[in-house]
Amino acid sequence: MERNQTSVTEFILLGFPLNTRTQMLLFGLFSLFYVLTLLGNGVILGLISLDSRLHTPMYFFLSHLAIVDMAYACSTVPQMLVNLLSPAKPIPFAGCITQTFLFLSFAHTECLLLVVMSYDRYVAICHPLRYLVIMSWRVCITLTVTSWVFGVLLALVHLVLLLPLPFCGPHQINHFFCEIIAVLKLACADTHINETMVLAGAVSVLVGPFSLIVVSYIRILCAILKIRSGEGRQKAFSTCSSHLCVFGLFYGTAIIMYVGPQYGHSKEGKKYLLLFHSLFNPMLNPLIYSLRNKEVKAALKRMLDKERS
Repeated sequence: MERNQTSVTEFILLGFPLNTRTQMLLFGLFSLFYVLTLLGNGVILGLISLDSRLHTPMYFFLSHLAIVDMAYACSTVPQMLVNLLSPAKPIPFAGCITQTFLFLSFAHTECLLLVVMSYDRYVAICHPLRYLVIMSWRVCITLTVTSWVFGVLLALVHLVLLLPLPFCGPHQINHFFCEIIAVLKLACADTHINETMVLAGAVSVLVGPFSLIVVSYIRILCAILKIRSGEGRQKAFSTCSSHLCVFGLFYGTAIIMYVGPQYGHSKEGKKYLLLFHSLFNPMLNPLIYSLRNKEVKAALKRMLDKERS
């Protein structure tokens, strides 16, 4: 019976209901942001790979964050650019479901990586003498692999619950990519379990990790305030400020979108907030880490000097 109902084989992403001239302007602007995202994160990744001074646990986690940010942007932005050029061009059902799965996988992984990075900073500030023992390479690799595996598994749960749903029309998704809540609205069946799992998943990878990060930074702040020298306090805080900025941007927008009210007048606003979350966050992360981190700037300077010589 469900097979007879599942007649939709493709979807049309409504994206942004704007005139042609504005869409062309946005296409150019978003293309620039997309290139900057790939370039910025690629530079961070290259510096960490090539500069032996950055072969530390902190930058090991940062390199994986750069990979996730590039993959995160690649899972949504290209389709959005296609829609701006050809608004009526459909996306196949399989392509839409794949995009949903990839977006959730990378989003979950980034959430967990930020928790791991906060733990790394906690150990570095609160237990500096035991840092290399606690954050051994074995521990770092285990934490990173765990973040990737859990990120993919959590997304796989949503995919397993989404695939059996019948889609019999309409086939227009009110979004610029196949976001899971927007896709569920088109299902011709009760999606209560799916929506409950989305909320439960958001709580498990957003609210729980958010609380852990806040507790970590409260203890870090207490440890920094106990440092007697002003130079020592400044150095300790500078190693955490970049992560705090990235943490605030990512978790702030994500919690509003998936833990806040799902219905009401804010629906359109959340679509634009997700645009910021999926396009601007990955672009800003390398800028935050490079502009606020002396070691990254020094590594970039050494690399440029080496190229000139």
